[in-house]
Amino acid sequence: MIYENNNCLYLRNGNELLEIKPWGKNSFRVRSSKFPNYTDRKNALTEEISLFPATVTVDESQKTGKIINGNLTAQIDIFKNITFYNQKGEILLKGYQRNRIDDMSAGVDAAKVSHFNSALNIDSREFKSIPGGDFELKVRFEADSNEKLFGMGQYQQDFLNLKNSKLELAHRNSQASVPFVLSSKGYGFLWNNPAIGDVSFAKNLTEWHALSTKEMDYWITCGDKPNDIEEQYANVTGKVPMMPDYAMGYWQCKLRYQTQEELLNAAHEFKSRNLPISVIVIDYFHWPKSGEYTFDKKYWPEPEKMISELHSMGIKLMVSVWPTVDETSSHYKEMQEKGYLVQTERGVPITMNFLGNNGFVDFTNPDAQKYLWQLLKANYSDKGVDLFWLDEAEPEYTVYDFDNYRYHDGSNLQIGNTYPVGYSKAIYDGQVANGQKDIINLVRCAWAGSQKYGALVWSGDIDSSFQSLRNQLAIGLNMAIAGIPWWTTDIGGFHGGVDDDEKFRQLVTRWFEFAAFCPVMRMHGDREPHTEPLSNEGGGKMPSGGATEPWAYGEQVYSTMKKYLQLRENLKDYIRDQMKAAHEKGTPVIRPLFYDFDADKRAWDVEDEYMFGDSLLIAPVLYENATQRTVYLPAGSDWINVYSGEQLIGGKTISVDTPIEQIPVFICKKNASKLMPLFDAVK
Repeated sequence: MIYENNNCLYLRNGNELLEIKPWGKNSFRVRSSKFPNYTDRKNALTEEISLFPATVTVDESQKTGKIINGNLTAQIDIFKNITFYNQKGEILLKGYQRNRIDDMSAGVDAAKVSHFNSALNIDSREFKSIPGGDFELKVRFEADSNEKLFGMGQYQQDFLNLKNSKLELAHRNSQASVPFVLSSKGYGFLWNNPAIGDVSFAKNLTEWHALSTKEMDYWITCGDKPNDIEEQYANVTGKVPMMPDYAMGYWQCKLRYQTQEELLNAAHEFKSRNLPISVIVIDYFHWPKSGEYTFDKKYWPEPEKMISELHSMGIKLMVSVWPTVDETSSHYKEMQEKGYLVQTERGVPITMNFLGNNGFVDFTNPDAQKYLWQLLKANYSDKGVDLFWLDEAEPEYTVYDFDNYRYHDGSNLQIGNTYPVGYSKAIYDGQVANGQKDIINLVRCAWAGSQKYGALVWSGDIDSSFQSLRNQLAIGLNMAIAGIPWWTTDIGGFHGGVDDDEKFRQLVTRWFEFAAFCPVMRMHGDREPHTEPLSNEGGGKMPSGGATEPWAYGEQVYSTMKKYLQLRENLKDYIRDQMKAAHEKGTPVIRPLFYDFDADKRAWDVEDEYMFGDSLLIAPVLYENATQRTVYLPAGSDWINVYSGEQLIGGKTISVDTPIEQIPVFICKKNASKLMPLFDAVK
């Protein structure tokens, strides 16, 4: 039975109740459950939305129904399948259903629905009962071989178009599942379900799969252009704050400054060399023990004085915190008794083994969020710390047995992917209550909606290689399309770089040039060889990686890095405009060429270039020893080569030289007069 109620379209099919509800402009939220009621979980759809009255029609027999919200139409047919259309009547997405039909009872022409007349008996929505009451869920859609798909977050692979790929819907170190996909057909789709599972964008069908859930929940929107879709998505899941001015500059980090003196010496060296620096970072195990959330006084004896000195130089301080609580730390017993730690379904309640047995703070618990913030406030914020590095945010279980962990909000299998959202929210809410504005915190993972809590996501503990650099380009662009506009990498990669190795020096130079045109330009890495631990106790137990400062790689590299540091400073006004668009509209700061040039079909196929804001086309050098590369300049604009000043016509592929000190950059002609002088720093 299909019926209308309160401006929504419903299907009652036995004990299944399916709802299609207007949810923002040109958009629907679609839910289905076999329980008497839907859960009250909003998941990623947390923003207040304007009411968009829909037009709902149901046939007299109540076997078919249609609902229209702006340019998007959803239709339930006689086979209980859903099809979505745009305002032109073109099919955007259609349920994949293969059932035998009874022509007499259905009253339809079987020849017109031959793909339904099948003995396979496959439904577009499959609820498979799990002993105990909940369901394994599969939701299937017809595949289009010509469709291109983008977004979905952070997966360590070097391709942008996700068609014909299979992705795990789960977080790991260097993997962030953000389940929003944008289609070249003109729709966006959010799998609004934080359950562990997977999605297949296969040649024969698209299938979303949750291992354990109580209901189906997804959101779909349409638009004539990619920016329409992206903005409608941001309106329902949230937008980033306005990025603080200082955050648009250069961030210096390493694994790891071991002492207060070492960190201050590095800061003073930047200043003595007249090198721009906005943020400097204290990495992990500056604390005496995991879960204490304070400086180890032996190595950081005067944090207030240190921070004051940094501030006098115009440098902000970021401090790393982990969600790990050592079972021998002073807070563990209280947090365990109050239910503030992630629990295990079997075995001992230990979720990570690293320099001791640790539990993870349960950031799905609002009381645990408040408890942790009070520690961070007292021991860091009140001492002057400006921003936080929220590491281990997946969280990084020692063993990724997702079925073995339970949160305050439910089992990890059902809600685990929201963990990094709660982590960012805990710190963001505390900072807001503390009067802080324009909040930004570095975090190693995200899910849909993390952006609204000031989440700057970085791509995790990646290796130092050109293959890894190629991965990061695809990752950054797909993260942007997935609604996470603040994104960064460890310049040079995290694992394996050796400062005096000429191959690594080439890599770190190319990566540095790329990072100058990322939302945040941040150096980090676990360089070889390591320095020895300072002691066998407290914050002295951990070794440190080699130097990462620009002067660590020899004079040639240093000369190039100085130029790009100055260029980044020159571009701050331009970057500020892009950050304003991200804050106000949800516009990605970096994005694939098709975002700005969607009418150019070739732009949809380019995966090794990108736009940095609305006027700069960047073509990073992604292969070792490359002295030339091809660049496609999209139609819809003429372009200016920033090094030669040559004017070029769009819609053509050119070849450009790539000497080690140059990353190919082209400016949209309409803004060339304003932007060209800024590039004098790298000529």
